[in-house]
Amino acid sequence: MKITFLKLSLTFFTFFFLIGSKSFSQSDWLIDNSSFKAKVIETGDRIEISNGLVKRVLKVSPNAATIQLDNLVSGESFLRGVKPEAEVKINGVNYEVGGLKGQPNYAFLKEEWIDQLKNSPSSMQYVGHEILEVEAPFEWARVRYGSKDAPWPPKGVHIKFDYKLPEQRSILSSNDALPSFLGRKVIYQTEFNSLDSDWSTHISQSHPRSSYQNEGKIGEIYTPENTTVYLEREVSDDARIIEATFSVGTDKSKEYGPGITLVWPDRTIKFYLRPGGNSYDDEVPMFGLWDGEKEIQAAGGRQKLNLNMPWTLRFRITDDAVYCEAKPKDGDWRTIEKLPKFVSMPEKVRIGKTDVKGEGKDSSDPGELVRLQMLDFAMYSAIDLQSESQLDPNDVLVSVHYELYDGIPVFGKWMTVSNKSNKQITVEDFTSEIIAAVEYESKVELRESTVIKKPNIHVETDMAFSSMSADDANAHVVHWQPDPEYSTQVNYLRQTPSLLKVSPEYGPDQDLEPGKDFSSFRTFVLLYDSYDRERKGLAMRKMYKTLAPWTTENPLMMHARFADWERVKTAIDQASEVGFEMVILTFGSGFNIEDDSEEYIAEMKRYADYAKNKGVEIGGYSLLASRKIDVKNDVVMPDGMKPTFGNSPCIESEWGQAYFAKLYNFYEKSGFSLLEHDGSYPGDVCASEDHPGHKGLADSRWNQYRTISEFYRWSRSKGIYLNIPDYYFMTGGSKIAMGYREVNWSLPRNEQLVHARQNIFDGTWEKTSTMGWMFVPLTEYHGGGEAATIEPLNEHLAHYEMMMASNLGAGVQACYRGPRLFDTEETKNMVKGMVDWYKTHREVLEGDIIHLKRATGNDLDYWLNVNPNGKEKGMLVVYNPTDHAITKTIKVPLYYTGLTYQTIATFSTGGEKDLTLNRDYSVEIEVTVPGNSDSWVLFQ
Repeated sequence: MKITFLKLSLTFFTFFFLIGSKSFSQSDWLIDNSSFKAKVIETGDRIEISNGLVKRVLKVSPNAATIQLDNLVSGESFLRGVKPEAEVKINGVNYEVGGLKGQPNYAFLKEEWIDQLKNSPSSMQYVGHEILEVEAPFEWARVRYGSKDAPWPPKGVHIKFDYKLPEQRSILSSNDALPSFLGRKVIYQTEFNSLDSDWSTHISQSHPRSSYQNEGKIGEIYTPENTTVYLEREVSDDARIIEATFSVGTDKSKEYGPGITLVWPDRTIKFYLRPGGNSYDDEVPMFGLWDGEKEIQAAGGRQKLNLNMPWTLRFRITDDAVYCEAKPKDGDWRTIEKLPKFVSMPEKVRIGKTDVKGEGKDSSDPGELVRLQMLDFAMYSAIDLQSESQLDPNDVLVSVHYELYDGIPVFGKWMTVSNKSNKQITVEDFTSEIIAAVEYESKVELRESTVIKKPNIHVETDMAFSSMSADDANAHVVHWQPDPEYSTQVNYLRQTPSLLKVSPEYGPDQDLEPGKDFSSFRTFVLLYDSYDRERKGLAMRKMYKTLAPWTTENPLMMHARFADWERVKTAIDQASEVGFEMVILTFGSGFNIEDDSEEYIAEMKRYADYAKNKGVEIGGYSLLASRKIDVKNDVVMPDGMKPTFGNSPCIESEWGQAYFAKLYNFYEKSGFSLLEHDGSYPGDVCASEDHPGHKGLADSRWNQYRTISEFYRWSRSKGIYLNIPDYYFMTGGSKIAMGYREVNWSLPRNEQLVHARQNIFDGTWEKTSTMGWMFVPLTEYHGGGEAATIEPLNEHLAHYEMMMASNLGAGVQACYRGPRLFDTEETKNMVKGMVDWYKTHREVLEGDIIHLKRATGNDLDYWLNVNPNGKEKGMLVVYNPTDHAITKTIKVPLYYTGLTYQTIATFSTGGEKDLTLNRDYSVEIEVTVPGNSDSWVLFQ
């Protein structure tokens, strides 16, 4: 490691960004966040939650609603409109929680509009709030090296807003788009298991196979695309809702799309789906309407529908108007078009495929055969204000909880439901966060390759799985959607993803007995103060250090290739000698955590006791998903779906419950303090109704996730380290894979080194270096032969050292997988020397990485580790992957080290220099690094 001369420098762009903001010249929270304390300020009917970095303001009269969401560093407002604070579906009724109505334009929210907003009587009503302490969602046992100063629970404020149910009379008189059954009697209902004699049929003569009954299934239409097949019946004079559900299947027609037609002797009105779009939006699914006089090809305005799920359409007839309304499966009703009131009731109703006017004329160009379904049909009476109420206002208390943490621009949010009644209720669904956010960008058109970026907000929850990326792991609950109320947006089809709704795809479908409570998952909303990639990554990393501080634990770990006593004893001895802190009985080693015999657990306790006496922790590997148990215990997937890993047991089956009982028992008795949980629960649903731990499909994901997350939280409280290749950080997970392709470890050794540093560089934009593991296969792995293998270790000592330098120089731990860590005294001295160097500089090496130059294999690559709160504030680590020495001048930014004017630079080759930082917090250096080597400079 040789460096002949140095000067360091920050990029002009970053310098310009920093000095251009007044707040940075005062105090940058990413360098020193100690002064940004969270507080609650109450002024009249407004409540502000702020910490000097961000603020959220709620108005609490005439109901509670967020009216401001700002980043105070950048001065940017993230809110363009008022929405409910949450939604919850109880006993079949979806209630908005709080919120205010009447905003005239959802592109922006003007201050003068706010006091004119109205309360919706059908929403849950705000009844009060309480300021509380932030409480830890679970315990964290600090048993190993990590962030010594991180408070747990995190410091901040917690405020709880309480809501009660609306009066049923208020709901029913609101004219809102309510569930059809609410306050109404069913006049007629069918799911087409049979067809009664009151139905008549119309079947196109254009094709001999045209039918409303295909392969024995009534309601399944099979006919050419532009032809007519429908059912018809009389409409009851008492009917005030007429509805039907359709699955469009393969139908891509336009005016022949499936829908409901109301029939009078002299006219028709047809409300329908247009899966093929219209004349100017070809193949863009949308609604259509024949209003009795003219065709509306884009009913409700131009918008793109997701027809991969069934849609229910209905006419809701009132004394004042008629509403054409629609909802997707498991979604909420929304009004698409409003028609004048009917002078008389229609005589008949048709459902299915008709022509543009709702009649039976086929097109001259019938098209290809298509298959679609009419799933159900119903008619309901007018609302009866005296109908029996499901629940009284005081039967349910919904509380929406907000947390804001000291020193980070992050809000936490969740909701609880308390059953105050004397009967069971069911929490079927919920949405715990709704934000009408300012869009990131405005694209007028959408093309096949168009990608619209989401708003400049990071959102994740503690119900994340099935990915090593935060966004992907939360995709099943964090939904950025088009906002149907944002009618003035630039995008023609109103598809701009600017409405955040945080809600599970399935369930939770939880039954609450009297006196019991339900809690949602927690959502964390990070408001960025910049569009710069590094700064956004630093903000995410600061969030994890604050909200999941156990991720700063970063033990040096060896993966022992075998699990027999003699070879495990050797692995423990070697780990102790060179300073490694943990031995893992890895996959394929013979370790079996599911052997719960007294003899096996006693033997494992002998391993743990021996390791403890040597100052080493020990743990083991277990595979949960990605394997098949048997028909009785495996997940039963809905039609058309497969388990994420091809096979998977259901956690709530008998096998699954026994498996977790074995895990608890093993870690209670063995003394092991790590679990590497591979193939962790990936979110597979299960439609079985015979498993003891869930009722059916709707509650299967919620219950399975609850079981695994409770085990991880328990593990965190016991100090058990959790290697999980999925994003379980917020429920106690310690580390995931940094991100690499396993077969790349069969490449030649020098290529492996370049890949390793690329993987670290790429994997630490959003993760801290302590959150991701890398891999060092000491024995052959995935093939490659001698050219890819380190063993015999002493014969490839330089490569082994560079592998350690590449990982430890970034503060990253790797899985050193093999039967031993050293084979000769020389190898032992090298490994111990690298470990000693790492531990000497551990605090700065485990700080944040500032990404400077990604590895290419042709030139120097380098990064800067920063720790502004430490004595060692920065370390530049430079790697040379070539066979020849390289001399180069490098600009290195020192802004995020916290250094401002002077620094003492200490060189890996010895010696120190006093350096003065440039006006942009930088210095420049000229480095010379020998071939296949590395070098470093420490800044204090």
